[in-house]
Amino acid sequence: MSDIAAPNLSNLFDDLPNVPQPIYAKLKQAISLKISSGEWQTNQRVPSEADVVKALGVSRMTVNRALRELTAEGLLVRHQGLGTFVAEKKAHSALFEVHNIAEEVAARGHVHRSELLILESTKASMEEAMTLGIRTNHGIFRSIVLHFENDLPIQIEERIVNATLVPEYDKQNFVKHTPYEYLTSIAPMTEGEHLVEAILPNAIECERLQVKASEPCLQIKRRTWSGDEIVTAARLLHPGSRFQLFGHFGR
Repeated sequence: MSDIAAPNLSNLFDDLPNVPQPIYAKLKQAISLKISSGEWQTNQRVPSEADVVKALGVSRMTVNRALRELTAEGLLVRHQGLGTFVAEKKAHSALFEVHNIAEEVAARGHVHRSELLILESTKASMEEAMTLGIRTNHGIFRSIVLHFENDLPIQIEERIVNATLVPEYDKQNFVKHTPYEYLTSIAPMTEGEHLVEAILPNAIECERLQVKASEPCLQIKRRTWSGDEIVTAARLLHPGSRFQLFGHFGR
């Protein structure tokens, strides 16, 4: 944990708009603003419930509710016997869009790198053929890429590609460039679909992602089209503790 001193509470409510709201909600909003602005830093210890009660003159139940909800939302993390701290920010990806993971990592000010685990030319199994909308034994490529953010693994990318539509796929350097970059340059996506679910990783996935077998992972199964044909199908696996999906709905 960080050695940074617990923050001062004297100006906690200074930046809040003067609108009626429950005290616990006001406290949550104030803490959230301090975290999002960077004034309260990652891994910094936050004041204890007793300190907040004393400084602000609010009930302990109010403080407990605010800190408990902020912990459940992932902004704070509690360590038994040590206290409550500002949580590490999780990587996140857009639920309704398809982005380049290297660009997402860079946008967070972090360093992306990848390891190419498998890249092969083969024939489609019956299941793979159904997934890509092709005949069994049709030529495909299979690849597995492990993506890192600041040397911490955040995604296993397993992919099959229709070799007829992208014939040079197996000749690419997927350590230097991501499969997404190459595929979108050759067969721009016109349509896509996602299937998202939580699963437990197998032994190989645990080793690759550096997680325990008991840690849930977020699995995204994605197919993308270019025109009327399915170009690729991918299975993306992320450690649940390091990743979240974000979606925005318009009116």
